[in-house]
Amino acid sequence: MAEYSWDHSLDTVDFEELSQLYRIAPLGNKPPEELEVVFGNSRFFCFVRDGGALVGAGRALADGRDCAYIADVAVHPSHQGRGLGSDIVRGLVELARGHKKIILYASPGTEAFYEELGFLRMNTAMAIWNDPDRAVRSGLLGRSPR
Repeated sequence: MAEYSWDHSLDTVDFEELSQLYRIAPLGNKPPEELEVVFGNSRFFCFVRDGGALVGAGRALADGRDCAYIADVAVHPSHQGRGLGSDIVRGLVELARGHKKIILYASPGTEAFYEELGFLRMNTAMAIWNDPDRAVRSGLLGRSPR
């Protein structure tokens, strides 16, 4: 089992390396300059390294009282299945403790993973996406029958 080091500072982040992690995790193409903006605007974040290599990351937007939203949790494929993703989510939940609600959206098929970490399904969640047709095709969004 790897000996991981955890960091909660943006000062040492190589956003190109972070972008590569998201590509191979796979969580899609997230350009370094966009990651720098979204992590810079997040209240909580964590970066996990094995030796010097970035192997995990995550962030949470939060308003300090009411709502926190966990996003962009990524684990390098060679480190998946070891509990690292769970540890990242637990760490972000702990950092956001005290908020009335902590929210995340789960990719289809991952709901059980998040339920094991204490999350419950939301019955009233709604979303507006920049590409809603793609999100519907992938199962992230659904349209109500009319």
